[in-house]
Amino acid sequence: MDSNDFNHYLHAFSDWISDYVKAVGHYPVGSLLRPGDISKQLPDSPPERGEPMDAIFRDFLEVILPGITHWQHPSFFAYFPASRSEPSILAEMLTAALGAQCMLWYTSPAAEELEDRMMAWIRDMIGLPPDFTGVIQDTASTATLVSLLTAREKASGLAINQSGFSGKEKFRIYTSVQAHSSVDKAIRITGIGHDNLVKIPVDHDFAMDVAALGAAIREDLGKGFHPLAVVATFGTTGSTAIDPLAEIGRIAGQYGLWYHVDAAYAGAALLLPEYRFLARGMEMADTIVFNPHKWLFTNFDCSVYLVKDPVSLVNTFNIMPEYLKTPEDRLVNNYRDWGIQLGRRFRALKLWFVIRYYGREGLQKMLREHIGHARWLRDEILRHEDFELLAPVLFGLVCFRFKPSGISGEQELNRINQKLLHSLNDGGKIFMTHTVLDGKYTLRLVGGNTAVTRQSVEAAWEEITRQAAIVYKQFDSL
Repeated sequence: MDSNDFNHYLHAFSDWISDYVKAVGHYPVGSLLRPGDISKQLPDSPPERGEPMDAIFRDFLEVILPGITHWQHPSFFAYFPASRSEPSILAEMLTAALGAQCMLWYTSPAAEELEDRMMAWIRDMIGLPPDFTGVIQDTASTATLVSLLTAREKASGLAINQSGFSGKEKFRIYTSVQAHSSVDKAIRITGIGHDNLVKIPVDHDFAMDVAALGAAIREDLGKGFHPLAVVATFGTTGSTAIDPLAEIGRIAGQYGLWYHVDAAYAGAALLLPEYRFLARGMEMADTIVFNPHKWLFTNFDCSVYLVKDPVSLVNTFNIMPEYLKTPEDRLVNNYRDWGIQLGRRFRALKLWFVIRYYGREGLQKMLREHIGHARWLRDEILRHEDFELLAPVLFGLVCFRFKPSGISGEQELNRINQKLLHSLNDGGKIFMTHTVLDGKYTLRLVGGNTAVTRQSVEAAWEEITRQAAIVYKQFDSL
């Protein structure tokens, strides 16, 4: 593409991006297409000759855009947010233009040194002690895998990396039944095996039962197993429950377990001093993961992985072929040795833009607003005779269900709530997801992107109650 064409389309695309950011709320929040609707519009074979950019962009608008779920929509309340902000978008544009491969200090010194400083900023902003350092991973799933691989190699003296499993290790990993599925996946990838993942029951608030954890460890020791690690959660995916971090830390220390804390979503709340008491004991962890791309307005992907023992981390992943050796290796952090990937994007740039643009106070203001929206909805649910709150509202997530007076059986309640969720999402006005808590089909509403306002939450509640009345009438007539 010649420079004139590039300049033309760069400005055209920038204008479209600006319009999209302002008008995202006018799109249906969830795609209304059916499976196969996109693929049948795509040619079976690639073009032999290049096509004009006008045609490509037209197909983006007419073929691709209708199949997009708009995660930045003010009525997107599903999963956890994958947030973004204008300063983060601008930084991503610069990152794409630079096209830097940031695997070594030598390949882009600014990328390594900025990342190191951003990890210190984040550590200090969430109130952790200075013995933590860190690196940006792509996702929390990768960070959890990296943590458990490090635990495995530290326990084996790097023998498994060198020679593989001997069959005598008999490692066991502990986490709660409410922990994220990334723990299950990591156990498989590490070779420890899913049968050696011990799921600990939870209490009435869905937090790990510490007494049960201690009992499970003692039982495994009696059977000749090697308790290796425990994964606690600060803000579970299902309900944002908080495991008792200090008590788990004491047990980990007592039995010599590696201790990892998953704070992927709720870690952002620790920017608020009034919430730090909830994380008492987090400083006892060996590793912590927190995703600015969830609730700190930084475009996906950007996962902060904080570690106390970078030497064990680097020893686990360091491989030094001749073509990667540089004169500065002993003086710098070569982040390719701090995780799985060799190739690395310049993720620190967007985090730098976001923190500098909003400042600590601006970020805190948005977080408090989102928590306020959730508390408003909590109070509305508690006041409504046909709805039931199913978990404490700690951050921006509200877990509830429709419970009309005419239906009492749990199976029927599960069915009507499933029907309600499908009706809401099919309507295109709001988008939500569910979980199951204590056997109850649970509706989850969480707002955390920059477009969410009190008005959008109020409109969501109005739509939920409206659809609930329709679903109940249909359900009652069956």
